[in-house]
Amino acid sequence: MSALDGLDEHQREAASMLRGPVAVLAGAGAGKTRVITHRIAHGVDTGAYSPQRVMAVTFTTKAAGELRGRLRALGIEGVSAKTFHAAALAQLNFFWPQIAGDEAPRIVDNKVKLLAHAADALRLRPDRATLRDIASQIEWRKVTMRSIEQYARLGRTVGSLRHEQLVDLMGQYEKLKDERRQLDFEDVLLACAGMLEAEPRVAIAVREQYRHFTVDEYQDVSPLQNRLLELWLGDRRDLCVVGDASQTIYSFTGADSRFLLEFGTRYPDATVVRLERNYRSDGAVLDVANALMRGRPGALTLVAARGESSSPKPEVTAYPDDQAEAEGVADVVSRQLRNATADEIAVLYRSHAQSALIQQALAARGIATTVLGGTRFFDMPEVRQAVLAIRAAAVAPHGDGFVDEVRTALRGLGHQDEPPAAGGAVRDAWEARAAILRLAEDAPQGTTLRSFADDLMARAKDQHEPSLRTVTLSTLHAAKGLEWPHVHIMGFSEGLLPISYASSLEGVDEERRLAYVGITRAERTLSISWSRGSGRGERSPSRFLAEIGPHLRAGDDRRPPASPTGRGIRDEGGATATTGAPRRPGARTSSP
Repeated sequence: MSALDGLDEHQREAASMLRGPVAVLAGAGAGKTRVITHRIAHGVDTGAYSPQRVMAVTFTTKAAGELRGRLRALGIEGVSAKTFHAAALAQLNFFWPQIAGDEAPRIVDNKVKLLAHAADALRLRPDRATLRDIASQIEWRKVTMRSIEQYARLGRTVGSLRHEQLVDLMGQYEKLKDERRQLDFEDVLLACAGMLEAEPRVAIAVREQYRHFTVDEYQDVSPLQNRLLELWLGDRRDLCVVGDASQTIYSFTGADSRFLLEFGTRYPDATVVRLERNYRSDGAVLDVANALMRGRPGALTLVAARGESSSPKPEVTAYPDDQAEAEGVADVVSRQLRNATADEIAVLYRSHAQSALIQQALAARGIATTVLGGTRFFDMPEVRQAVLAIRAAAVAPHGDGFVDEVRTALRGLGHQDEPPAAGGAVRDAWEARAAILRLAEDAPQGTTLRSFADDLMARAKDQHEPSLRTVTLSTLHAAKGLEWPHVHIMGFSEGLLPISYASSLEGVDEERRLAYVGITRAERTLSISWSRGSGRGERSPSRFLAEIGPHLRAGDDRRPPASPTGRGIRDEGGATATTGAPRRPGARTSSP
């Protein structure tokens, strides 16, 4: 069986190109991770690659773990799948003792705390929120490869600090860090790049070790990450980059999509493959996504693999205020749960502050939720206890049957068959233990308690988290890379999406891409909502609604919001509607 089996013609073309430079422009839902893993597997199967000489670079530990898991399923072991930081840190720790004769510096465990100490030394008293913003500025300065002197010329300020104070604080932070012989997260990349540039024997050793590079989410690389990648490559060309310019949503942290957009200019002989067949979403959802990004640099035109749309147009609903919006969305979710499981539904929003009302509204209806961005599954105390209990039980199994023994171990920790009321830590703990039990119930025949315990440990290492049977609440940023059959996007109004501080053209374009990411998380149904007021004045509908309006259906009263440009959103009959009187609290369209 070939690693190319089961790929469509464009995926197969990308996976067959084993020698770089190769750019895979992969639209949302086009199977980019499948292409990456099958390309590597094909290279190993044909002898073109030695697994130990392949590096697959990702942006999150979780994505790296997923890559390793998929490669294992294809029978491929030994490939280095790491984040930029993990790869750089491993190289620093290995080579530093050889170069400097001692251990590599320790990593700063709390940048904000160190900044507070630096501020004390300068007799400055910024609050914690300001310190966090300063930490973000330090990170941005470093990943964009600017010195403090170059940053100073930008004239920026943060909070109540004057420009001169901010620059002085940055300098004191670096001085204090050096005195303590520490590196921060960004220094790891800078130090690794500096080591490769200054030490030819280190560069030779690294380039001998890794000969074939694949970079996922290439649209999100920063200038510093791209420089490190160039140093890893040297004068070689076995590089495959995979990305989608329309999903560049981290420009504020230094991500620069021009490295993807200009790949063909830097490598004129590069093979460029476009993956535009979407295996995730219904055609009606893709119509909305394509309309939003039409004409934008690097935009792909997504085509539904499943053919003609079988679902109704996505809907848009206006509410009089934020509470009414939360109650209305919760009502929709409650109705959807008659025909869907909780883990098939997600509610997305621009900022964490929007989560409280919807979480309360769902809890009032007995609907359990999980907020993305909280404690990682395998770091939860309840999960740690459960894994330890299962490992202990595996030492002396009772022979009651594998699944029954897992259930007994969990009951010893207080797990019950029936869930407690939704909301709160008790329900969160129950959902976590229930997820472990489902893993046991779904395990292949012949699984033993010992092998199951080992699998849990491997999952924990790779951050391969099981699915919780809860409705997911997430910011649009945290939702990237995920998908659900039913998606609700709240707060589609000016000031929230686009966010109020996105005043430049570049900032608004970033918000557009963020909305695009949210829309393309939906598989079958998509609902968009916004509220007119939050107690601080009336809002307008998002300018993005004017662009996607023809592909949306209106609410029951056929009076959807007018766009800021005066264009309305067309209802299913083709008539254009404008903003009418505010709806009663909780009013919404029919359930998708």
